[in-house]
Amino acid sequence: MDVPFRVTDATLDVIEVLLAGQPDLYALKISKEIGRPSGSVVPILMRLEDCGWVTSKWEDSGSQSRGPRRRFYELDPNRVAGARSLVVSRRQPATRCTGIVRPGLAGGC
Repeated sequence: MDVPFRVTDATLDVIEVLLAGQPDLYALKISKEIGRPSGSVVPILMRLEDCGWVTSKWEDSGSQSRGPRRRFYELDPNRVAGARSLVVSRRQPATRCTGIVRPGLAGGC
């Protein structure tokens, strides 16, 4: 699958959280879910939004939450199948045996 953004482990982590479909996902909540700093999550969300994979909206100004307004992110409904396919293809463990002997791995596989 050819995607218009760099696919890193952190990108896959963000996409997996978005695929779970939880309501009201904002950058800090996503970063806590995946155990990565918000400073790496926000640029990923911006990249995904720039290429149309993610949509976002600001929290209503009249909401009861304390602190600054949050920006909620969700996966574009037209990208869900592609996102699932991307995660499956990139998260699959390697099944090919390279023949390289590594310490602790019998037979190099």
